[in-house]
Amino acid sequence: MAAEASQPIETRLFINNEFRDSSDKTTFEVIYPYTKEVVANASLCRRRKRCRHRRQRSIPSMARSRHRRTCPYLRKLSELFLEANNDLARLETLSTGRPISQFMDAHMSSELFRYFADAAWNSQGTASTYNPGLLRALRRRGSDHPWNFPLANFSFKVAPALAAGNTVVLKSSEKAPLTCIYAAKLIQKAGFPPGVINIIAGYGNPTGAALAEHMAVRCISFTGSSLTGQKIQAAAAKSNMKHCHMELGGKSPAVVFEDADLEAAAIQTQFSIQFNSGQVCVANSRLYVQESVYDKFVALFREKFAAVTLGDPLDPTTTHGPQIDAAQYKRVQEYLANGQKDGSLTQGGDANNGFFVKPTIFEKVPEDSRLMREEVFGPVVTINTFKTEEEAVQKANDSEFGLYASVFTKDLDRAVRMSKALQAGTVGVNCTSPTNAKDGAFGGYKMSGNGREGMLYSIDNFLQLKTILIKSGQGSASPLLKS
Repeated sequence: MAAEASQPIETRLFINNEFRDSSDKTTFEVIYPYTKEVVANASLCRRRKRCRHRRQRSIPSMARSRHRRTCPYLRKLSELFLEANNDLARLETLSTGRPISQFMDAHMSSELFRYFADAAWNSQGTASTYNPGLLRALRRRGSDHPWNFPLANFSFKVAPALAAGNTVVLKSSEKAPLTCIYAAKLIQKAGFPPGVINIIAGYGNPTGAALAEHMAVRCISFTGSSLTGQKIQAAAAKSNMKHCHMELGGKSPAVVFEDADLEAAAIQTQFSIQFNSGQVCVANSRLYVQESVYDKFVALFREKFAAVTLGDPLDPTTTHGPQIDAAQYKRVQEYLANGQKDGSLTQGGDANNGFFVKPTIFEKVPEDSRLMREEVFGPVVTINTFKTEEEAVQKANDSEFGLYASVFTKDLDRAVRMSKALQAGTVGVNCTSPTNAKDGAFGGYKMSGNGREGMLYSIDNFLQLKTILIKSGQGSASPLLKS
């Protein structure tokens, strides 16, 4: 295995600003997908009672004067992420198998924490004297308790939650807990007050289920599969109607018209589905190409899609890593078999080398095939044809998912029509995922989730609206609202 760690890997739970083993000393293995070696044994959290009490005592002090109290810590953490870039990159690669050459998460996290250090000032309320005899004030108040997965999602969840004045218990994924635990070391170094951020690791059941069901939890922020999202929402409804915002699965379509820049479209769409071995929720796994340019586009796509370097993800020259673990590799294998039954495998397939799957193309796959309907989460794309704009819209929207969609065309009018017609939270015109705007609203339609994230939107996920009515000495307030 390449490059030894610069320091021992921390694997314990982070509770009340202290690292500690789980109460029963139970651990689980973290495996490097490339070599299948155990790189760490992380503490498995089963019970959260002690941490919950700490969190509850922290809430009042965090809610008061949240800007003054939290901003310096957020700024300091922003700086520490940059200083720790190399260690974080290595840990993320060891956990996920994503090529280290693709790691940009430390810089992204630094930028998010730096932004939200000041964004809390934007969560202001409003006031009105329109109602006779009443002063009406509308203010925002924090909710608490998001939990999610590795470093980028850690930052997307934790930074706005803290800026809103909340305390946090973050459950990292059992598949990739190491960077979040390392982030706890930076939290400790930044000087956050005890109990403000707590980081645990464990499986969806019992650890995640316990948070979803707990009466002390008031808000859950989740990124993951639609199936898990449904379970969380059901548990939230059965417990205390806790607020849930979720970014879930995708089956993102890209529509390529005959007037598009075909080479640019091929470059972007192949990167979207190949990036991180296709393990990206917004990956454009369905391509629809107008019949008249189908052959030309597919030839360009194949050439660029195959030009990857499989190998050790810790090697900076590697551009295509393995699937994250045996379970995900087996899942992709099942979809490969399904695709060969329903359509034509024209490129790629199982690499028959560890957990590697080559960038794979299926053509002529029926629209009702599982390969077209379900999220594969691997470097597998289907390419089908369409004749008219109306047909393209119908096929692209015929999905229970609606996270990201793309259209490639030089016709501005068509681009506007398609942007309106495509049922997705984000629509890219002459660009595709993972392209996004930092200040845009990111989230999905249908089974792809609810709520929106982004620099200008995330903080609202962790705030509650409260109307305060103060009866003045002048005039008489009517008990009824009047227009």
